[in-house]
Amino acid sequence: MFYVYFLKSINFPSQRYIGFSADLKQRLKDHNAGLSRHTAKYTPWELVTYIALSDEQSAKEFEKYMKGGSGQAFANKRFWK
Repeated sequence: MFYVYFLKSINFPSQRYIGFSADLKQRLKDHNAGLSRHTAKYTPWELVTYIALSDEQSAKEFEKYMKGGSGQAFANKRFWK
């Protein structure tokens, strides 16, 4: 499975991150260990939700969509509470 995941910073709740991974548990550990330059300064992170897809290309396309304008609008309405 391939995952598109949604993270929110615990200490900086306005900071959000959308990512893609084949190993969601390890990727969350990496984010919280400061191993991603995009998220290191806002640790720790909590997992808000994730979408599991069986096809890698579909997961990458969904991540790209969620990072765009209409995907952000959808996420703001449905995921970021």
